[in-house]
Amino acid sequence: MLIAFAGLPGTGKTTVAQALARKLAAVYLRIDTFEQAFIKSAGGQFAIGPAGYMAAYAVAADNLRLGLTVIADSVNALHVTRRAWTDVALQAGAPALQVEIVCSDVLTHRQRVEGRRADIPDHMLPNWKSVLERQYDPWNCERLVVDTAVVSVEHAVETIERHVSKSSPKALNR
Repeated sequence: MLIAFAGLPGTGKTTVAQALARKLAAVYLRIDTFEQAFIKSAGGQFAIGPAGYMAAYAVAADNLRLGLTVIADSVNALHVTRRAWTDVALQAGAPALQVEIVCSDVLTHRQRVEGRRADIPDHMLPNWKSVLERQYDPWNCERLVVDTAVVSVEHAVETIERHVSKSSPKALNR
């Protein structure tokens, strides 16, 4: 199964995705990691574009074809990326779940953005202004929405697990 996370920076998406990956012993793919590796490999002179997503789609497909659960962690802000994750799962013959992580409390969201520290060397985190100005397409497909302003990381993971087990019981069999 592919579980594709989405959400603006600072919503708690990476924290929840990593906790779920640990709990499910799933393959964890973080777009920021791919992108930072490309930048580093080019001596900082790399125009990212879709490269991180394209590489992650390929790695996800390989692991899905092996029957593994894959968790994709990215802002996933555009219709095209959301559709691409679904297509990757379909082509690999695996079910897919889109999970949007939101933080409905604007003050909490802002504090998270402004208080974060990069956990990837040389990764430049967005500031609050850039988060607010970021393109984030409205959703036009089904997804599970989890609001980290009102639930703990543990509760978010349990909610996603319950949703996965209802929609694809085999996905949680390890």
